[in-house]
Amino acid sequence: MLKQKSTIPRNFHQAPSTHVSKKSGALREDAESYCATDTTADGKFRFIDLFCGIGGFRIAFESVGGECVFSSDWDRFSQQTYAANFGEVPHGDIHAVSEKDIPHFDILCAGFPCQPFSIAGVSKKLSLGRRHGFDDEKQGNLFFEIARILEYHRPTAFVLENVKNLKSHEKGRTFEIIHNTLTSELGYHVYHRVIDAKSLVPQHRERIFIVGFKEPRPFEFPDLPDHGPKLSSILDSDIASKYTLSDHLWGYLQNYAQKHKAAGNGFGFGLVTENDIARTLSARYHKDGSEILISQGARHNPRRLSPRECARLMGYPDSFKIPVSDTQAYRQFGNSVVVPVVQAVAQSVVHTLLRPKDYRPTLVLKESPERLKNTAIISPHPVHYGKIFKNKKKCQAT
Repeated sequence: MLKQKSTIPRNFHQAPSTHVSKKSGALREDAESYCATDTTADGKFRFIDLFCGIGGFRIAFESVGGECVFSSDWDRFSQQTYAANFGEVPHGDIHAVSEKDIPHFDILCAGFPCQPFSIAGVSKKLSLGRRHGFDDEKQGNLFFEIARILEYHRPTAFVLENVKNLKSHEKGRTFEIIHNTLTSELGYHVYHRVIDAKSLVPQHRERIFIVGFKEPRPFEFPDLPDHGPKLSSILDSDIASKYTLSDHLWGYLQNYAQKHKAAGNGFGFGLVTENDIARTLSARYHKDGSEILISQGARHNPRRLSPRECARLMGYPDSFKIPVSDTQAYRQFGNSVVVPVVQAVAQSVVHTLLRPKDYRPTLVLKESPERLKNTAIISPHPVHYGKIFKNKKKCQAT
């Protein structure tokens, strides 16, 4: 059963309801636009990276002008990959970190662990007689660590990511608790949407994004294309033979799929070509690679993706270092966010914060090609990202 935990632990020091900028003495939320809030010396906004994994959120938010001032993840192998790419080892278990020791920041980012809420994770835990959701003592209560930090620091905004099933877990009660905590108890103005990464990478991967603002601000999630790239865009032509499935494993997967097909179940491997898009890459990919098998023709067994191909599938650049074993790399990329999707959301969040607080979107009539009638849509003003925070005087919404 889902615990009816709808309050944030109150045994923490409370932060003032408003923050004063050390540089200007002005209240952070008194400014007409986000640019007048406290930023770093070079004009960048500050964000923290909770449950950071290997740094997908960090790459995305740095690309739109942010500076990471704190990161945390308990997994030592993820810490190793994070350190190899960003030059710092994340803090460990967030339970052991006092909110008072986290530096001032503007945006909280967190892809909190999804296994307690995912369809596969819930099924596995039930089969093992283990708890799931908020009843999962190890991972299920980590959302309340986010709430604890939000309550103390009162940042301008936050971006959270989790599996699509979060919305329907326990018949919607889990999401209701999360939403009520963020809105009714913490006072944030919250938006959420399920986004499929297939618009930007060759992978069908649906994840829910929850975006919140301290002040009421009109927000629109990014408008992504209907069709994205194919697997050919991330595959290597020369691949090591170790990634080809053995006769034994390939035979086992075929027999397993046949068995479940006869029973009317949907279980089976995902065999794809370079002209397709893949299923969702999972953390268990290292076991048999069954969800994404690349066809090598009728005369050859299919193969797994290599760790580098998995990195590309998740939107990581080829410059991203992979210092761990293949097994750990598969786990890390399977647990990661899709970088270009987070980057698109980050751009929308920053664009929203650049506008004056009293901004209201302009309604534009646009002809619908399907129904040949006028439909009202919201048309945001264009903005250039990158060094948008460098010159505060020029940080005005166009």
